[in-house]
Amino acid sequence: MVLSLNHTGTQVTEFLMICFPGMQDTQHWLSLVLAPLLVLALGANFLLLLAIWQEASLHEPMYYLLAILSLLDVILCLTVIPKVLLIFWFDMKPISFMGCFLQMFIMNTFLPMESSTFLVMAYDHYMAICHPLRYPSIITEQFVVNAAIFIIFRNLLATLPTPILAARLNYCASNVVENCICANISVAKLSCGDIHLNKLYQFVSVWCLLGSDLVLILLSYCFILSAVVHLQSGGATTKALSTCGSHLILILFFYTLLLVFIFTNKAGKKVSPEVPILLNVLHHLIPPALNPIVYGVRTQEIKQGIIKLFKYQC
Repeated sequence: MVLSLNHTGTQVTEFLMICFPGMQDTQHWLSLVLAPLLVLALGANFLLLLAIWQEASLHEPMYYLLAILSLLDVILCLTVIPKVLLIFWFDMKPISFMGCFLQMFIMNTFLPMESSTFLVMAYDHYMAICHPLRYPSIITEQFVVNAAIFIIFRNLLATLPTPILAARLNYCASNVVENCICANISVAKLSCGDIHLNKLYQFVSVWCLLGSDLVLILLSYCFILSAVVHLQSGGATTKALSTCGSHLILILFFYTLLLVFIFTNKAGKKVSPEVPILLNVLHHLIPPALNPIVYGVRTQEIKQGIIKLFKYQC
């Protein structure tokens, strides 16, 4: 443990990430799953981003939104998983004080950004199906720019206090974090001060951001399903359901895994402490690996764009 002395006593200057407290001798085997998933997630997202950039037919607002989602996935992956693998492979447990809170800031900010992107994509689908005649005049490139500004500043302003509140605490005792990542409460509980405000703010901000996104997404899909039911053409119904199918699959997976993590974390001693830690790590890896694959397989335009990309390379 690296400590420094000052006029207030002993102050922690770095943290030690031990990942799974009850699996110290076997946790490295998890890298056999995490490493291939990381390669898959990064490879699939970079391929999708390259296809959208190169293929002119994909220069449309809905694909720009998908590119934003892929970019967020890449950032979240690179923020969390490489450090976890370094711990497993080389026992590189230390992380600097500032590095820990930077990781906390990125995780707490970019995860709600991903949720907000799903919300904007749901609005895009709502306009395409419920108001097709107005769609071209509303869902424009300027709309994507405005949506990106909304996604960034809404979540940045709402989540910035989380790492600030944690960093202001006095860490004068243990520096061993029983987690693979610098999760807010896992780090804050090591301090010598009162962390009730930290817990309260995290609870309120998470449920206000992610909860409001989920409610609005579900509401938009209620309107979409209502419109689909009243479509006269069977072909139009199939196309509408196909358009929304990929998005709905990813939303359900994203929020289901997140809710399972939250509830297992709140269960305390009823659930092994390794379970919420593992779910938290997987939530930063499986959705990023799944998102581009689902869209690539189910969206014909993206599939064709990727095929053209490989043809150009050959």
